[in-house]
Amino acid sequence: MKYIGAHVSISGGVENAPLNAHGIGATAFAMFTKNQRQWSAPPLAEESIAAFRANCEKYGYKPELILPHDTYLINLGQPDAEKRKRSLAAFIDELKRCDALGLVKLNFHPGSHLKEVTLEEDLKLIAASVREAVDTVPNVCAVFENTAGQGTNVGFAFEQIAAMLELTDRPGRVGVCLDTCHTYAAGYDLATPEGYEKTFSEFERLIGFEYLQGMHLNDSKSVLGGRLDRHNSIGKGELGLDFFRRLLADDRFDGIPLILETPDETLWAKEIALLKEFAAEE
Repeated sequence: MKYIGAHVSISGGVENAPLNAHGIGATAFAMFTKNQRQWSAPPLAEESIAAFRANCEKYGYKPELILPHDTYLINLGQPDAEKRKRSLAAFIDELKRCDALGLVKLNFHPGSHLKEVTLEEDLKLIAASVREAVDTVPNVCAVFENTAGQGTNVGFAFEQIAAMLELTDRPGRVGVCLDTCHTYAAGYDLATPEGYEKTFSEFERLIGFEYLQGMHLNDSKSVLGGRLDRHNSIGKGELGLDFFRRLLADDRFDGIPLILETPDETLWAKEIALLKEFAAEE
């Protein structure tokens, strides 16, 4: 079964996220657990935690179908040791916030080398950071999101993701989230039937579907291999509707949160309804 949703607002408190998800017909959702543009935040109030859990139970959102995202400020591959320590502390705090809410996954962008270390060295720094974080917080899976390869961001090639998983060396404690826009912008041709099959065959060979903990469903403003992280609404970008119809009919993507991060929030309810139609056709 496909579980489809969007990255919803926590305005007014995290307890509102399940309400916002239900309001657009979502069967899964993503969220931040605090302001994504600040390093720190007050601990979650017990009342908010209790209300969040109650609202999730009320609307049937199981923990494995919720894909929280960490703050954009964190760079676990920061070459400067002191700055990396700050990112690691913030990441550990994010994991603890997820654990307090009863959530079992935390999605994150791996990091950037900032042209100060080699890509290979940066992968090692990220893996060491993730290993320390999941050892500190034992109940939450750290989910690497692939990137478009914009700027100095790492994690745009499946080989890089595979290397970080291996270097982290914590089976069962790490996973992967594939963003469809990022994948296409990084050079994987998801738009054609042949490219689609080749891409996911490569994913299975290098990483394995057992690591796939969620997906971000975004059309792409970037051309194939353009390395631009520019999301588009479903069917309005380079990927097109046929790609999403193909993916929603693919049982390899059953049972995980499939999350919209498309730019026009007013379309989310319609996009979710359309993707549900595609899933019903399988």
